[in-house]
Amino acid sequence: MTYTRKLAFAVTSLVILATAPAIAGDAANGEKLFKRCAACHSTDAGVNKVGPSLAGSVGRECGTVDGYKYGSGYQAACEKGFVADEAFLTDYLKDPSAKLSEIAGSKQRSKMAFKLKKEDQIADVIEFLKTK
Repeated sequence: MTYTRKLAFAVTSLVILATAPAIAGDAANGEKLFKRCAACHSTDAGVNKVGPSLAGSVGRECGTVDGYKYGSGYQAACEKGFVADEAFLTDYLKDPSAKLSEIAGSKQRSKMAFKLKKEDQIADVIEFLKTK
């Protein structure tokens, strides 16, 4: 294979990988994983715990859960405005403070210290939350 063909193959492969869909989540497995989250979050509308209710959380505008007092880091990010879509949640669940800092444009802390590291677990939890 010539250098040009190898280069064309490599570029094509990168384009395919870059445009491939994200990992498809499994809601049933996400429900099991969510048990770790349930200490601080409810999936019942209007039921806030240490963290806000996550009922309807996928696609929700930032900071809009009635009766929940958001931390200063989340509030700083909300001033920039964002929607808790799948892309946001994927990054947020990996590292909440880093994601808030990225949005706010300055170092922020999230009240949420829990992190999910595995891509498939994150996808599963998001898929479960989409059912709530």
